[in-house]
Amino acid sequence: MRLCRFDDDRLGLVEDVVVYDVTGAIEAVPPCRWPIPMGDALVAHLPEVCSAAQKLKAHARQFELAGVKLRSPVANPSKIMAAPANYRLHVEIDAKDPAVHHNVHNTQLAGLDRPVEALGLFLKATSSVTGPSPGISLNWHEKRNDYETELVVVIGKGGKNISAKDAMDYIAGYCVGLDMSVRGPEERSFRKSADSYTVLGPWLTTADEIADPQQLTLWLTLNGKPRQRSSTAAMTVGIRRLIEIASSAYTLYPGDILMTGTPEGVGAVVPGDIIFTGCDGLGEMTVPVVI
Repeated sequence: MRLCRFDDDRLGLVEDVVVYDVTGAIEAVPPCRWPIPMGDALVAHLPEVCSAAQKLKAHARQFELAGVKLRSPVANPSKIMAAPANYRLHVEIDAKDPAVHHNVHNTQLAGLDRPVEALGLFLKATSSVTGPSPGISLNWHEKRNDYETELVVVIGKGGKNISAKDAMDYIAGYCVGLDMSVRGPEERSFRKSADSYTVLGPWLTTADEIADPQQLTLWLTLNGKPRQRSSTAAMTVGIRRLIEIASSAYTLYPGDILMTGTPEGVGAVVPGDIIFTGCDGLGEMTVPVVI
């Protein structure tokens, strides 16, 4: 199933180019009071929401997909975890650019065949999350700001110290992500956490729809020109191991976001640019750079 959040926090079921308004399915999420449990309540009750959405579809109001404003499909992740330099050609090509590495990150990556195993993951601020329709507001106009398209894993249930063999059982679904990055010597978590620097969309595709997330083609164009294209098979550290690493340090909660790294071809954007990015089975999204 493909679930989107659209317009003014409506819940949509996406089929082809139609969005069915199944907002009533949110009633399947139990109400809660302070202190609010960690994680995203809708993702925590995703099976119930999906079941309710399917029942509501028959009489749901329909919208053209092109006519709705798509928000982030996950509203309240407790954290955003991201894998640095997880595609070999990204390290071998992009990280050699002085405008990217600033003589800091190239030194950090030198000699590392599997950077994630040595460096671990980094965190991004949850306040950086946006959807494709609102677009990206550049925070540092005087610096280089880059797009980085990624496969995003959405955690479906809580867990700690999850083994690689059990990791796929903890996935609710997938979406496409943009890890927007300002270039400079600052820590990754700072320069990648400005408002709107984590774009998630176009919707949440439930895990049962994707036979093998390590065999998907991920791509991005900028103003109509191809810039990034790779298979998720090219990750140096795969999804199972990423979840194992993440859960060795953090308790994972429903709705947590795991960004799995970007392939080669990253580049700068300026206001007025249009990013178009997508992934096999997960849809595609148009993201404007608005400021």
